Amino acid sequence: MSALQQESCDGDGWAFCAQGHRHWGVFGASGLLVRHRDENAVERILLQHRAAWSHYGGTWGVPGGARRPAETAEQAARREAAEESDLDTTSLPVTGEFVDDHGGWSYTTVVVRAHLAVPVAARGGESVELRWVRADRLHELELHPGFAASWPHLRDRG
Repeated sequence: MSALQQESCDGDGWAFCAQGHRHWGVFGASGLLVRHRDENAVERILLQHRAAWSHYGGTWGVPGGARRPAETAEQAARREAAEESDLDTTSLPVTGEFVDDHGGWSYTTVVVRAHLAVPVAARGGESVELRWVRADRLHELELHPGFAASWPHLRDRG
């Protein structure tokens, strides 16, 4: 993509990394990993069940998507989570992040902490549902391949 094309691009579109893989997000992508630990120290993760038509549809992952030009990973992650759910992301403190760099394209998972595990409804057509899932039971779901590969790095962050 030329510099002029990138200037007029909102970030939506396919990009290829140095490894030859095709990824969504011309400027990379990011997602919001929302964690909650209850009074019994049980860790829960807010997961999005992706719509069938989406990239890796039917799998579970974190709300996220393509970054816009000049948008930070945190800004993109919060915006995407707000577009895909009714979660109020504004007051969730960032506790860490993980960058999955593929060479020329990267996905940043921004980790935030929720004080309450409130019900979260899907917004828009990209999510079937959002659900709080015990961290020790993530293996029971069909996870988005990117999230599954990143989870070992994210498990102890935040």
